[in-house]
Amino acid sequence: MSNSSASVPLPAADRPDAARALRDALIEAEFTADGLLELLGAPAYAALARSETVPALRATRGDSPLETLVRLFLLQQPVARERLAGVLDVDLGVASGWLRDVNGASGASGAAGAAGVAGVAGAEVAATVDVRPYGGPDGEDWFIVSDLGCAVGGAGGIGSRDEGVVLGVGGASTTLAGITVRTPVDSALDIGTGSGIQALHAARHATHVTATDLNSRALHITGLTLALSGVQAADLREGSLYEPVGEGGDARYDLIVSNPPFVISPGARLTYRDGGMSGDDLCRSIVQGAGQHLNEGGFAQFLANWEHVEGEEWTERLRSWVPRGCDAWIVQREVQDITQYAELWLRDAGDHRTDPAEYAARYDAWLDEFEARKVKAVGFGWITLRKTASDEPSITVEEWPHPVEQPLGDTVRAHFERVDWLRTHDDAALLQSSFTLAGEVVQEQVGLPGAEDPEHVVLRQGRGMRRATKVDTVGAGFAGVCDGTLSAGTILDAIAQLMGEEPVLLRDQTPAQIRTLVEQGFLEPVRRA
Repeated sequence: MSNSSASVPLPAADRPDAARALRDALIEAEFTADGLLELLGAPAYAALARSETVPALRATRGDSPLETLVRLFLLQQPVARERLAGVLDVDLGVASGWLRDVNGASGASGAAGAAGVAGVAGAEVAATVDVRPYGGPDGEDWFIVSDLGCAVGGAGGIGSRDEGVVLGVGGASTTLAGITVRTPVDSALDIGTGSGIQALHAARHATHVTATDLNSRALHITGLTLALSGVQAADLREGSLYEPVGEGGDARYDLIVSNPPFVISPGARLTYRDGGMSGDDLCRSIVQGAGQHLNEGGFAQFLANWEHVEGEEWTERLRSWVPRGCDAWIVQREVQDITQYAELWLRDAGDHRTDPAEYAARYDAWLDEFEARKVKAVGFGWITLRKTASDEPSITVEEWPHPVEQPLGDTVRAHFERVDWLRTHDDAALLQSSFTLAGEVVQEQVGLPGAEDPEHVVLRQGRGMRRATKVDTVGAGFAGVCDGTLSAGTILDAIAQLMGEEPVLLRDQTPAQIRTLVEQGFLEPVRRA
């Protein structure tokens, strides 16, 4: 694979007939996520996600239609025109730009081998783009288009290629797709669409989808991804951040999503990942700009990096990003010191494989940038905003590095529904309300063996965020009997009688603990009609 992916001509964007024909051929041959897993086996399938192709090459040495398509579109190997003709319409594929004739010695590969001679049909053909199956949330057969050799990043040093390349689906992409709230909406905006994975998901539940990107090649590929996946076309607009939809906020949306180029780096060498602004200013700008582009009740959801600056609480830094009129839930998932962070992204770009002196110089440049701004670490996580009419927006900033259940969109939506409920219920109203214990919550008691009483009690979730929280004896007893039939006040009175406590005292002390259990999703308020 040469370093010229971004210079390879892309398939025509105005040939829906070719996209439909190719889609039909792919599905007929079972070129799907399930079909690939069955053909390749789990080890070879997983190796592809690490940019390792040898196991898949070994598994596709036969001549079945599926093996032929895997070698063509996933492994970028030329295949015999005669062999491919029984699988799809080769002439249509070449005419529409999905395929290129390979004229020359057998075994030529990559962009150079696929160039061919204009107008001359070769004995072999090669793909012009990477096409990878992607299973939709309801079992849809989708396909993600990306530049050759760029289906996934990291292991192969994708960043060493042209800065304009368009990557496929990586871990960050699927994380954002999984946490996004998926309620039916009229309008959705995908900022920095890349290969179009977020726009593809949004097309399932949004009537109108707008996708933007600074890279015109990315917009072209997004159009191909949507067409090949058989979903509605998006409104594709070129430009940075909110500029394509108007900086003044005239355009408003029910959902805004973005997996932006959030990497904090010296300069903007790699368009697809580097923010190009000072520090974490790009992430701050995209978060702050969302407020004026959201309809009331609308969600904006982002992945982001943020700096941990000496003498400043990172939680307060992020609170300052939240635009007026928005509730926010910000979750820090990971923190790296500045050396770990620099090494991660230098390796992502393949810089560790260059001249040692050049690598050291780039490493120095990263550390110089961080030290100049007194940055000691970099955090990574999720930012969710919701436009609210409340005079007192709720902002939750927390650290949760532990495993969670994906997809998490329903959990995110439920969090904000509980925020609304708590905001409208003071302690008196809370004590008159009933609650149910959320599903798959278990109690753990921690203490010395044989001790009469535990040192503390932990409630642990088996779903969603999979939180764990300490409670006292009253809180544990309260949660255990919440089945929606009795009010909180009635339950506390009964607990007070059993413990020999004053009911008034428990009614005064316990609401704060109940609020925490509701906020974190251990208890669900019973909403009366």
